[in-house]
Order: sequence, then structure tokens, then C-alpha cells
Amino acid sequence: MAKESMKAKERKKAKLAARYGKKRAELRAASAKGDWDAMIALQKLPKNSMKIRVHNRCQLTGRPRGYMRQFGISRVTFREMALMGKIPGITKSSW
Repeated sequence: MAKESMKAKERKKAKLAARYGKKRAELRAASAKGDWDAMIALQKLPKNSMKIRVHNRCQLTGRPRGYMRQFGISRVTFREMALMGKIPGITKSSW
């Protein structure tokens, strides 16, 4: 189980990425053309506003590893829910 502080950091990173996403894309396009002012402005944006820094975590447990994008949960949680029959269409054959 992830600490609440780690989950809060991830939420903060996701907010920053959403807030600066459009501006970052515009500056990146301008700096690719050779605009030095855009390159400097891009470097001055917060590092945690990059989309790549947002880490996927399980919505239920906060586990960062074994994340399944299709369901938004970790593999461990997926197995537990499938075993209890909470995920429709999934049957336990042999894990």
C-alpha cells in the first residue's frame, strides 16, 4: 500500500502536467524551429509539469508496479477481484 504522501505527489504532478501541457507543446514546436526564446521559456517551466513524470498507480491500492492500463489497477488487485468475481468476463482457469 502506497503512502498517502506518495499518492499526493502523483496527483500534484498530474495537475501540473495538465495545466502546462498545451503551453509546453507550443514552446516545444517553436524551439524545434530554432526559436531560442522559446527554448529558454521551456527550460523555465517546472520539471514536474512534464507528462512523462506522472507515474501510473493502482486506483485502489496505489501500487506503482504491475499496472494494467485497461483496468486502471495493479495485477495483484486484478487477480483478487477476478477471484471474487467482481470483474465480469474473467474466469479463473489456472494462474
